[in-house]
Amino acid sequence: MLPFVIEYRGRLAGQLTVAGITWGSMCSGHVGYWVDQAVAGRGVMPTAVALAVDHCFRTVGLHRIEVCIRPENGPSRRVVEKLGFREEGMRPRYLHIDGAWRDHLVFALTAEEVPDGLLRRWHRTRAKNAPRTAPQDSPRNP
Repeated sequence: MLPFVIEYRGRLAGQLTVAGITWGSMCSGHVGYWVDQAVAGRGVMPTAVALAVDHCFRTVGLHRIEVCIRPENGPSRRVVEKLGFREEGMRPRYLHIDGAWRDHLVFALTAEEVPDGLLRRWHRTRAKNAPRTAPQDSPRNP
């Protein structure tokens, strides 16, 4: 297991854990995370997930990372969608949460899908989707 603390502007903002690490022919793990609502929507969690995935692929030597998310958890689903994780399907009654077995959607990514790194891809995606300002009128030469 690889537990990470997420700080934003010098204070605790969340946690990310890479767990269920399996070696041998699988070389995979799964990521779980939470973020403080006060910093949600600022790109903190997609950045943290991208950093952790890059560390797992490049330093740890994993090949595949999964994220399992409850279908009704829109904000968490947006994190993996922004990062380009592939949706693979549903795991019925996957985890026991709040007194009941809960379904989870499975999202995955392999090292080959991000040869330049997930953080780099996330930054390129953000730059491409950033609002563009209208060009300023340039002075004309007489």
